[in-house]
Amino acid sequence: MSISGYSGVEFDFSPGAQVPLTGSDGETAATQALSSAAYRDGPMTALIDKLTGVSVKAGRLSLFEPDLGEAFSHALEKRMIGGGHKQMVQSFGMDPQTVVEHCLAASRIRKQRDARLTTVMVVCGLLFLPGVLLWLAAFQLRKTVTRKKSQWDGLLGGAVLAVVAGLAALLAWHPPFSGVVALYLRVLLLLPVAGWFIAKQICEKTALDLRNRWSSSLSGPNLGAKIPQAVPRNPTDKRADALRQSLVELAREQASNVVFYAGPKGILGMGPRWGVWQMAEQLVPADGKDFNRFRPWDVARHIHDKLRDLDRSQLHAPGFPRPAVRHWVVRAVGENAGAVTRPTGDIVEGFTVKDYEIQRICNEHGLGSGDRHYVGVQFTLWDGQLIITMMTSVSILANTLRVEVSGYALGPINGAFLAKPSAPTKSVQKSVKFWETRTVKLPLMSTTEVVRLAARAPLTWFPKPLEHLGGSLSLPEPFGLRHAWADKPWQHRFMTDDVTRTATPVLHAVHAATLAVLRDNGVDTTMFSSRAMSLSGAVQSAEPGTPDNYSA
Repeated sequence: MSISGYSGVEFDFSPGAQVPLTGSDGETAATQALSSAAYRDGPMTALIDKLTGVSVKAGRLSLFEPDLGEAFSHALEKRMIGGGHKQMVQSFGMDPQTVVEHCLAASRIRKQRDARLTTVMVVCGLLFLPGVLLWLAAFQLRKTVTRKKSQWDGLLGGAVLAVVAGLAALLAWHPPFSGVVALYLRVLLLLPVAGWFIAKQICEKTALDLRNRWSSSLSGPNLGAKIPQAVPRNPTDKRADALRQSLVELAREQASNVVFYAGPKGILGMGPRWGVWQMAEQLVPADGKDFNRFRPWDVARHIHDKLRDLDRSQLHAPGFPRPAVRHWVVRAVGENAGAVTRPTGDIVEGFTVKDYEIQRICNEHGLGSGDRHYVGVQFTLWDGQLIITMMTSVSILANTLRVEVSGYALGPINGAFLAKPSAPTKSVQKSVKFWETRTVKLPLMSTTEVVRLAARAPLTWFPKPLEHLGGSLSLPEPFGLRHAWADKPWQHRFMTDDVTRTATPVLHAVHAATLAVLRDNGVDTTMFSSRAMSLSGAVQSAEPGTPDNYSA
């Protein structure tokens, strides 16, 4: 349900955003894998070794460090819809809005947990602040001395807690003062322990919920990402409406028709260029007189129409899935560019370049600076894990027509996002057969983890001081959810086959459309047909290469 009429703004009062049950183009696997990261636990440093471009800014106190899910969600929200928002690279083969919604849902669950933990800290901590600070100092010292994880470090860390526990027992048994002060000292170090037991129950309940959502995100879109904080409750709810508008803006940016060529990295979001086939011949009239004047856009438009029919076949065979064919504006950026910028002004509506400007770029671009026009056909395969894009450019220099077809491939999402939750375990020696070991299950929430969450809880309402104390996660730039952590498809035999097999029918369609336009306009197609046959033979044995890595 929507209500309009308040300052010309339309408000959406529908229930919280939900993950669609099925993707429109099978774009589910990559979306689910990245969504699951919002619910994960464990140290955030686990991302450094597995994900390219991710860096961790260390904090002042390790006790206030966020876990993986907290750091990932906060970094993604800040980068994509928060104050750190900059223009992003499109995420083909997935829905970035769904991933952000899962991050918001996970953050909401953690905030509800932190609100309860803050209450526990106020009741059991604020009144007995010296005891709480002593316990926190002991745990911080323990985390500091046990970073190397050696046997002696473990003993030393245990000794630190033993000292504080002994002090608590001594004060409870024989406080140095009498009266009300003695009673206060008796419970000074004991009541925080009681608060820890309450906090543990809260943390375990939330951890089970997050792990269920983590597992569900990887198994299938069963649990929706409910974000009621993005639904305005009334026309004056500016915060919720701003969040809703940010999500709408994210969807518009995802639909942009401007992409960026980053040298050897290829087109950001589409992957590196693995193959290129060129047909360039002089335009000669067929009847010896003259041919009709035509523009590059006439050829590009006909190629576009021909590529839309790739999924149709005269044979009873599955063939291609429905292709996504589009006219693209390609803008060159440096290989190590730190940001991307789309065109602005009257030629743009939202983030999309208007049709008349696309035609102008196609017809007038030649040599020199400026954006270029490409006709692209894209296939989303393997549930969004493989993105195959074939881009065609048409240009006329003097009387030479040049049609170039390039292949781009973006592989599956990094395997670090595919791990499912597992119960914490530990190998211990058997009591009788001491030379053998057995595996025992550990509690879902360790003592140190409960202390960390309880210590962080009051500070979660102040993100900047918390980041300063505990550290944060930095994302690679230019940032795009899909291309930032994609592996190469060449490690997978069947994915490699799908990429290379796509080139032949696409090349045939492009050549057929080009020759049809030339014949209709009275151009001699003898040389073009010969060149097309030569390229058709060459593409039969297509294999991945690196055409953007020049040796000169």
